[in-house]
Amino acid sequence: MTEKRTRSMLALLAVGIVAAALVVMVADRRSQTAADRELSWWSAAVLDLSVPLQKLLSMPFDAVGEAWSRYLALVGVVQENRDLRSDLARLDDENVQLREALLAGGRLEQISRMRDEFEIPMLPAEIVAEDVSSWFRAVLLGRGRAHGITAGMPVISEDGVVGLVTTTSLNAAKVKLLLDRQSAADGVVQRSRLRGIVRGAGSGERLAFEFVARGGDLELGDEILSSGLGGVYPKGLRIGKVVALPEPGPQLLARATLEPAVDFSKLEQVFVMLRRSATLELLYASDDGDRPDSEP
Repeated sequence: MTEKRTRSMLALLAVGIVAAALVVMVADRRSQTAADRELSWWSAAVLDLSVPLQKLLSMPFDAVGEAWSRYLALVGVVQENRDLRSDLARLDDENVQLREALLAGGRLEQISRMRDEFEIPMLPAEIVAEDVSSWFRAVLLGRGRAHGITAGMPVISEDGVVGLVTTTSLNAAKVKLLLDRQSAADGVVQRSRLRGIVRGAGSGERLAFEFVARGGDLELGDEILSSGLGGVYPKGLRIGKVVALPEPGPQLLARATLEPAVDFSKLEQVFVMLRRSATLELLYASDDGDRPDSEP
């Protein structure tokens, strides 16, 4: 209560001094001639005393004005920050879409070259599901008989061999991956032309290059391609790269380990080669029309 009363008294005193200074100035102005405009000593003292008091009284108003200006500036900065964040998010989305379009364009360009090389029509298909159990490695495609896919058709990506269509329905197709233990493809070493059979290794993301002549010309890093024999995959498709050589032993035939050319963990889209070899036509065709691709 005392502090409040003291503040009130100081405010009244300040107002009184300012008022007195104004009265003195007016009185002196009226009493002095045009040639003599100097204030009396007591008027000057009152006026000098009023200056700091006026500054003191104006400080709260100046502070409020400055705070308001800063608030308005801060509001503008916040809104600008929101606009910049929105623009950045939009640019990020556009960047992602552009990257996807470039990747898709690169895949299509490479597949177009492969189509011209093998002279086989190819159908792009998205992977909609996968079976990655310890015994079976397969994926399900979102296209089937209605799109011209039948059992026995090879499936590839822009990187190489993926697998083989085993069964189809009207709008879906099951593909047994090359990683599956029951898969097989006749392979050849690109450098030395040494041949062998490529199978799923049964563990991890590796392939086995089996029935290779022991002592044959095989080195780490050798590229293995499809040989075209066996009537499954066309000649020249990439299968994998040698990452482990056969272990020493008395057997005539040896087994090496391959890293697949295709990264199956990142596989999203594949291409179905819409043609089967004569061998597969004989394998899947029958007189009674019972075909693996006729499942519902």
